Amino acid sequence: MLLTARLLFAGLALSSLTLAAPYGGNDDSSPKDKRSFVERDGVTYTVFEHAATGSKIEFVTNSGICETTPGVNQYSGYLSVGTNMNMWFWFFEARNSPTTAPLATWFNGGPGCSSMIGLFQENGPCQFYNGASTPSLNPYSFNTYANMLYVDQPIGTGFSYGTDSVTSTVTAAPYVWTLLQAFYAQFPQYENRDFGIFTESYGGHYGPEFAYYFEQQNAAIAKGTIKGETIDLIALGINNGWYDPVLQFKAYVDFSYNNTYKQLISASQHTTYLNTYNTKCLPPLNTCYSSGTNSACENADNVCQNDIEDPLSETADFDVYDIREPSDDPYPPTTYISYLQSSSVMTAIGAKTTYQECPDAPYDKFVSTGDDARSFLAQLGDVVSSGVTTVMWAGDADWICNWFGGQAAANAVSYSGQSTFESKPLASYTVAGTAGGAFKSVGSLSFLRVFGAGHEVPYYRLISRQSLNRLRKLLHRSGPESYPTSRACPRRLWWPSQTARTFNCFVLFYGNELPSTLPTTNTYGIRCSSEVEGFREKNPIVQQAAVIELV
Repeated sequence: MLLTARLLFAGLALSSLTLAAPYGGNDDSSPKDKRSFVERDGVTYTVFEHAATGSKIEFVTNSGICETTPGVNQYSGYLSVGTNMNMWFWFFEARNSPTTAPLATWFNGGPGCSSMIGLFQENGPCQFYNGASTPSLNPYSFNTYANMLYVDQPIGTGFSYGTDSVTSTVTAAPYVWTLLQAFYAQFPQYENRDFGIFTESYGGHYGPEFAYYFEQQNAAIAKGTIKGETIDLIALGINNGWYDPVLQFKAYVDFSYNNTYKQLISASQHTTYLNTYNTKCLPPLNTCYSSGTNSACENADNVCQNDIEDPLSETADFDVYDIREPSDDPYPPTTYISYLQSSSVMTAIGAKTTYQECPDAPYDKFVSTGDDARSFLAQLGDVVSSGVTTVMWAGDADWICNWFGGQAAANAVSYSGQSTFESKPLASYTVAGTAGGAFKSVGSLSFLRVFGAGHEVPYYRLISRQSLNRLRKLLHRSGPESYPTSRACPRRLWWPSQTARTFNCFVLFYGNELPSTLPTTNTYGIRCSSEVEGFREKNPIVQQAAVIELV
């Protein structure tokens, strides 16, 4: 049985998302936001011009594509984040309590790969099942309990088009921040929501840097040195991330020899590759780390790829995203690509350019700066130290960003709990007596190994849905031995009972007070979520709480 996560948010009744009134401020001389409506090819577009950032958002409301749940709104279109820079977004309202549900973003990796991958293959409102040419509703979508924003970045990726000036993870972050500022201006009801960044693969670069940049911008806003909306970042989740090349190129060698699925190299080959890593790959990586120059980092990436990654990937016929399968593995299905490239779908959702899943041009710009060879553990350490709940998880059948490297990166994150975290062994994660994975957690940082999943972990969970409860995205995650408080608003944890604790379930309270009395046994039948409404009826304060279940 595989590991899944359920996040159930208490809140108000379902309601529809309404468009915000234009924001112009109180000073008549200040630039004014503008909103208009245009019609093209029978489709109505809302056009919103954000005066503060000079950006423009143009989108279609409720296209009828993908999310067809009655009463659930969706918006798809473009945000201009610079001159001739049109960044594609697709927003899906939460199916439950959208007016109180958190806001979360999803970024696929690459670099230069579209987030439509995550939307259609992993965690979005619809999936392609059983070879169908059109999608069906995904009951395990992340937007079941979170308002989800999928973004194609940098420019040139997916449906995004125009001038691409992004050459690195660091230069990508300001454009994503600009997008969110314009999004908040159009939809101000999300300004004060808890916010989460979720990403995968090259997201081991994106996630730490974007989170770090957002927190820097928040600090600048608080000081009054810049204007903008504070992003209430409370969670960072990274699926099979590429964090630190020094650790993860070595992990290619070790995982190829000693994983639990398929031994790719012999003991003698393992020794040879380790020697190659230490003598050929590691020195240029250290030079990249110390000098930081584009040429040094590009050279390090080329050397390590040519001497370690490429030859190891050719030692056997296997899928680098799922070592259990052959290289021509047809899963996850790519049906969604031709679907998104059809003229009728493009017109309906407001796309203005032909969809490209992972085009070369954005990727090549990252290559030119050696971005792949750079480590983002320092930024990740700053984010964890700031109190942002951070979860690094990895499907253990993935080779390309394998869990050996993921755990090594987690152990190397610099924060107050590092020594304890590094020395702490992984604990068995069982569900109803069956092992689903292994985890450890200290303070704001958690690492989870997910048994039986490849690179795109949510996909592998979904195909095993007959033995799993519904998939939920982790927006608040702490280990069962961690009792954190928020940086701004206290959030306290209460384990409802030993029985619930067995299922790794806890209640996360928002606010300063706990209920006056807490049951010491499973009085209200809380098996994490199935009967939680009965508990809420007897404890009104829980209306402002979250019940988190890991099953």
